[in-house]
Amino acid sequence: MLFDEQLKTEVSRYWNQASCGTEHIKEEKFSHAYFEEAEAHRFRTEPEIFSFAQFTRFFQKKVLEVGVGAGTDFLQWVRAGADAYGVDFTQESIDHVERRLKLYGLQANVVYADAEKLPFETNTFDLVYSWGVIHHSPDTKECLRELVRVAKPGGLLKVMIYNRRSLVVFYRYLKTALFRGRPFRSFSNILFYDVESLGTKGYTFKELRAMLKELPVEILEMKATVTSHDRLLVKAKFSRFLAYLAASFFGWNRCGFYMTLELKKN
Repeated sequence: MLFDEQLKTEVSRYWNQASCGTEHIKEEKFSHAYFEEAEAHRFRTEPEIFSFAQFTRFFQKKVLEVGVGAGTDFLQWVRAGADAYGVDFTQESIDHVERRLKLYGLQANVVYADAEKLPFETNTFDLVYSWGVIHHSPDTKECLRELVRVAKPGGLLKVMIYNRRSLVVFYRYLKTALFRGRPFRSFSNILFYDVESLGTKGYTFKELRAMLKELPVEILEMKATVTSHDRLLVKAKFSRFLAYLAASFFGWNRCGFYMTLELKKN
């Protein structure tokens, strides 16, 4: 569809301005200090990545990361000794990863590609990993199909997708809808227009289970653990207290912004 292609162009334009997690870095671009700060910032704000990805488990395994961004996670696969492949839809991200690997004297395979049309043979990878990427695609369902297609039978998929029914989206609703006299704006509309690149989506547990039911996978784990963003850790003490109460009421593994999926291909 024409609209989908236009949306892809807009998504690419947005992320080409700055790779994910680099927009606030003050160090000289592509310098050693720049990449060190990018890594420190990512794992300081998203420490859950380590326990989810389990980088060191995949020594000498064939790993594909879909959406490498600034390359922080991708670097961990390479350091852990994985046979790492990475793709991204923006040249800015490809440049980041290539410069980063060269700086650290490492080698890996990184190519420009659309997650809806991955340039790999079926049944190729021991692990397919994607953190916060495919909800930016116009056809997230097709992305999931592609991720599953290129995984080996018995291989794993670890994917993070935004949870629409999360505390983060509720806070955005308060700020951009309710407090501005537009209480009937939906959470989907808020994600589409007000969160990162145009067209961002979020899903519910039920919606993702329905999508996965059509694919040859077993769901090993699906949860949405409350993150630092949901807990408002950078806000005032009273705001943090209210966030704590909300998380306790709705469930600490149900209302987090990051919905993590661990799947096994049949």
